[in-house]
Amino acid sequence: MRRRTPPKRIVEPDPRFANVHIAMFINRLMYGGKKSTARRIMYDALDMVSERMNKDAAEVFETALRNVRPTVEVKPRRVGGSTYQVPVDVKEERAVTLAMRWLIQNSRSRGGRSMAGKLAAELMDAANGQGNSVRRRDEVHRMAEANRAFAHFK
Repeated sequence: MRRRTPPKRIVEPDPRFANVHIAMFINRLMYGGKKSTARRIMYDALDMVSERMNKDAAEVFETALRNVRPTVEVKPRRVGGSTYQVPVDVKEERAVTLAMRWLIQNSRSRGGRSMAGKLAAELMDAANGQGNSVRRRDEVHRMAEANRAFAHFK
């Protein structure tokens, strides 16, 4: 590594579910420092999820996160003038970050309804192993699989 890496921040668990991942998700969902709005959207979405699926909302959220989390990804690597897409294993922390990012992006790009409704729909789809976020993870895995020949450039 070239530079000193800053220390990792410890995220406080959210007040309602006492879950660190939900707190991290709320922080990523937030726009312009409006945490109370982000929190309301998240909790409304989780309420919708628990209503429709008759399961614990935090459990469904964790399942969705687990289903979207990638295990391998490709990173560009320059070797002798040409760039290769080299498959690398994803660290646990980055996998969670990517999963959350994809869930939020795909929720925002869904049509109609409120953000809470869109987020609830995306979380339920992801928990059931379908939806755009899971498709994105499969795409990343396929790319890594296709470029397995360059794995020795790690």
